[in-house]
Amino acid sequence: MAQDYEKKLGQIKENLDKAKNLKIRAETRLEELNKQKNDILKELDDMGVKPENLDSEIESLKSEIEDLIGKAEKLIPEELIKK
Repeated sequence: MAQDYEKKLGQIKENLDKAKNLKIRAETRLEELNKQKNDILKELDDMGVKPENLDSEIESLKSEIEDLIGKAEKLIPEELIKK
């Protein structure tokens, strides 16, 4: 009977150790993600872009790229393309 208790206590201790290790890994990962988030926010700030304006900034950049591609295509003489 006493051996059953020891076995159960051993299993509980093992499970607590596993949980503790998982908690430590999760906390470490959270710290890494928070650092990445802060780095990205700083980078955005350096570019003069607010996080809440990212979608509109992306759309604006897409539009600018498409416009520049269109202008570049118009600069290529058609006779070069048709050959």
